Amino acid sequence: MPRRTGEAGAAAPTAGRDGRRSSSTAPDGGRDGDATGPGTRTRYPRFRLGDSRSADAAPPPSPSARFPDAAPTVGRDAPRGGGAAQAPSRRPGAPAQTPTETTARLRPIPAAPEAETPAGTDVPAPRAAVPPSGPAAPRTPDPALSWSTPHDPRPLVSFGEPEGYDGLARPRPLGGRPRPQAVAAAVCLVLGVGLLTGAVTGSWLAGDSGDDGARSAYTEAGDLWHSVPVDQLFPPTLLGKGAGPGGADRTWTRVAVAPDADCAGAFDRLLAKALDPVGCSRLLRATYTDATQSYVTTVGLLFTEADAAAMTALADRFEKQGLGRREDLMPLPYTAKDTVAAGFGAPQRASWTVSVLTDAPVVVYAVSGWADGRTVDEPEPAEEAVESGAASAPAQAGLGHEAKGLADRVERALRKNIGTPTEHPS
Repeated sequence: MPRRTGEAGAAAPTAGRDGRRSSSTAPDGGRDGDATGPGTRTRYPRFRLGDSRSADAAPPPSPSARFPDAAPTVGRDAPRGGGAAQAPSRRPGAPAQTPTETTARLRPIPAAPEAETPAGTDVPAPRAAVPPSGPAAPRTPDPALSWSTPHDPRPLVSFGEPEGYDGLARPRPLGGRPRPQAVAAAVCLVLGVGLLTGAVTGSWLAGDSGDDGARSAYTEAGDLWHSVPVDQLFPPTLLGKGAGPGGADRTWTRVAVAPDADCAGAFDRLLAKALDPVGCSRLLRATYTDATQSYVTTVGLLFTEADAAAMTALADRFEKQGLGRREDLMPLPYTAKDTVAAGFGAPQRASWTVSVLTDAPVVVYAVSGWADGRTVDEPEPAEEAVESGAASAPAQAGLGHEAKGLADRVERALRKNIGTPTEHPS
């Protein structure tokens, strides 16, 4: 085979870093051949793509060259002592080291099998992946990052405590009230039980509280004669809407008020005897006249000394025996000088009414007559004079309406003041 240009040539002198010169004769332009002289390296043939020579024709490198014992001498001083330096081996097809390289190759890379080059191309086929040498070591999880312990292979799972929300949208644990609310609820419960127990015990020790309240109002009503102003018991003007005959309105004006006194001489003997069971604490009287000053009427409040049972018994007696309709039990009027009632005496009495209260120790009565002082031969009770069709003179004049209307208005004024005294006893 003919030799290519540059495969054979003369030995070219080389110089190391210490100034020594050496020559080597290598084929292919000084790259291949045997080294002669110190400082030279053994060079192997270089193959290029398309070269007819096979890689098998190159002699294999010696073991000492594959694993050199000494450091590479590329770019360094040649060893001294006259021995020939051994250049590190290189795999076939790898570029040769040049003096310009600065990285020392401590261990050559193992040669991988070269893929065959497809015919007619200069690009080698891709290399097959080299699996890692030796069996893969099993990976053990880090115990610090594991949910299980060496003794318990099962994972430990913990759940958070469920939460709810209070009235202010603040999270709170479910299954119980917050401590402040629980304490407040317990305090309210204790107080409620205590109050209930106290009320039951007090009612049991003191008796019926309803009866006590009724007795208190009854006793208070008996003191109104000196705890309430006279203008509240006997208003200066009283309006009687629908109180006259045929539903006509009435207006009465007070013309005189008698001083409070006892009952001595205030009643006829038979009436005083009928009222004697309840006693007499105080007697209040006032005389009124109508808008035309044609009639005069005396209204009286007798405050008794009796209890509720005695007043109830007296009311039953007046109702059953008709004592309020008896002419001989008619009350006496209060005569006031220098008024329209100056001539209003016993002979001028025309109609009357007597009402015994049971919720207060009071007897309310009224007696009416003409203001001109005329006498009445046949007086008539107000209950009968106000009836439709009554033909008596008092009934026709409306004196029954005068007596009954004034008695009802004064009684209403009395009931309004029960429980609301405006003055304290003197």
